[in-house]
Amino acid sequence: MTARSLPAPLIDAACVIAALVDVRINVPPSYEPGMACALLGAFVLPLRRHLPLTTFLLTLGSALFSDAVFAPLAALYTLSSLNHHRALLALCGLLYAVADFLPFRWWVPEAVDYSDSLNARDLTHTLAWATAPVFLGQLVQARRELSVRLEEISEAREHERLLTAQGVLAKERAQLAREMHDMVAHQVSLIAVQAGALQVGARDSVTRQAAATIRRLSVQTLEELRHMITVLRASGSRPTELTPQPSLADLGHLVSGSGIEAELHTDLPGTLPPPVQRAVYRTVQEALTNVRKHAPGAAATVRIHQANGTVHATVTNTPATRPALTLPGAHHGLAGLRQRAELLGGTVTSGPTVGGGYELHLRLPVDAAQ
Repeated sequence: MTARSLPAPLIDAACVIAALVDVRINVPPSYEPGMACALLGAFVLPLRRHLPLTTFLLTLGSALFSDAVFAPLAALYTLSSLNHHRALLALCGLLYAVADFLPFRWWVPEAVDYSDSLNARDLTHTLAWATAPVFLGQLVQARRELSVRLEEISEAREHERLLTAQGVLAKERAQLAREMHDMVAHQVSLIAVQAGALQVGARDSVTRQAAATIRRLSVQTLEELRHMITVLRASGSRPTELTPQPSLADLGHLVSGSGIEAELHTDLPGTLPPPVQRAVYRTVQEALTNVRKHAPGAAATVRIHQANGTVHATVTNTPATRPALTLPGAHHGLAGLRQRAELLGGTVTSGPTVGGGYELHLRLPVDAAQ
């Protein structure tokens, strides 16, 4: 433990004890005026941080009428470490030097021999003792202020680094928004246009229905993409919410528009926490996307229920009836679902079924998201 970290009452007690030891050594008990001034100077030291100038003036008598100088030196040091007025500090140092240099021998009893005290006191020595606590206090004050300034500079630099990082991130997001608008949005728009032309020009109903589905999904994707571009371009200003967020009420539309033969069985209330509803929706969405990509022609069943404070969402599909098309993918879907579930205190398991199909199961505690 350093002196800086010691409690203030402990430091005050140590100063008073040191001052009393100084009085015991340097002031004769029979010298009542000097003893009274020295004891007064010792016992007022705890006030030096709150009333530094007053405390110094009260301890000055100890140096004036006795050789006990610890109390006035400690008070002068504290005054110097807390005060910025150089003229006042110089005056206080001069007062101490005068009080310590001039012995008031008419107060001294005859039994105490101070006849050689004036010759024994060297003026240079006295001035050195007077200026030392002033300079030391000013040094401590400068060090303390320097530490505060360094801390402020560190905070300012950290804030500047944060602003720089935010500026770089905003620039990258703006560039990403431009790329999405120029490439992805353009190609999705072409898909929607071509699907619309195919829907109008097709002769059989199956082709028209497929073209209508492609066009509807393209338009929906385009709208979501434009919203994402708006969010990316809004970085650096006020926060932009990714709204509207899906909920359990959108599950029916999701399943019916999935492009595969799927059934939905659910009894969940619509009052569940929004994070739980979004997690269930995204899990079902990813599972149906995987069925459409990896098991063409398969049928899927979505079962969602709540039991013992836990939400269970299971998506099971039958084996594929035709070969799967090779589609690009980063294989991040299931990993993202597991991460989302873990953040909410749940789990996601998946694997093949006995009949050759596939099953994905989400377990999610309701209370973890509240």
